[in-house]
Amino acid sequence: MKQTYSYPVQFIFLMGLLGVFMIVGTFLLTLVGSQLLHCKLLEVPALLNLPANAGMSKILNLGATLAAFVVPAVIFTRINKKDSQSILSAFGFSSISDSKLLLYTLPITYGGILLSGSLAEVSQHIPLPASLLEQAKALEETYKTLMLNMARMNSVQDYIAALFVMALAPALFEEILFRSTVQPLFIGWTKNVWIGIIITSIFFSAIHFSFFGFLSRTALGIVLGLLFYYSKNIWLSIFMHFLNNGLIVTQLYIVTKQGKSLEKAMNENIAVWWGIIGLLVLWFSFKAFKKHSPTLNKPV
Repeated sequence: MKQTYSYPVQFIFLMGLLGVFMIVGTFLLTLVGSQLLHCKLLEVPALLNLPANAGMSKILNLGATLAAFVVPAVIFTRINKKDSQSILSAFGFSSISDSKLLLYTLPITYGGILLSGSLAEVSQHIPLPASLLEQAKALEETYKTLMLNMARMNSVQDYIAALFVMALAPALFEEILFRSTVQPLFIGWTKNVWIGIIITSIFFSAIHFSFFGFLSRTALGIVLGLLFYYSKNIWLSIFMHFLNNGLIVTQLYIVTKQGKSLEKAMNENIAVWWGIIGLLVLWFSFKAFKKHSPTLNKPV
């Protein structure tokens, strides 16, 4: 896709769009929530965190995420491109030319999960000043409260709904924004694939507002970024992202059916040494993946 404006201008424009539509998404979520719950606007966040409103919370957060992530990406791409390429093609929505790419995505996903899981354990042992530690814990508790409410699954129907709302939709929305839109911008701006992918991954992780999950999400973002760069096909990144999210949702559902604590399950990490195995799996999997990628080494 040809560039219409300079990269700094594109970056400022995209950040502006994200800021505006995050505010719009949050406002719409609060406004609709107040109408459905028959309460004041300021009471909506607390009420949506109640178990009785878990279903409504899932739907409203889904709509807010769609507005905050996908709409800015579509507007940005539409304005920035000047050739005849469609929006879907610009995002990387194309057919998968070799089914083996899907198969190789499975061990790449496994390696990414091992690496990110081990880094989540590392994050628990990073020394922080007492004041920053308290802020980090408070931020984590807010995030967990929201996730725990959305992860309540008492039936198979709840599980299927959670797979859609917590696994598929975020995978689709986030990959459109970060891999299809933000990553090409930073790669083009820095003229370096690795730097562009790492910056995008840091941005991807930071927007989740979780200190103890920052390293693990950054690592996962790098793996997703490499997968998209080597394939130029966003479906594969969405597939991997969905598998990662879906595994978490499935684990929480199983824990729920066993009558165990969801919070305890969310706090569990894997041993640090598993990250080394994850890196080895990623190395060999990407090596095999690149042999079958028809677009390898083409510019983004």
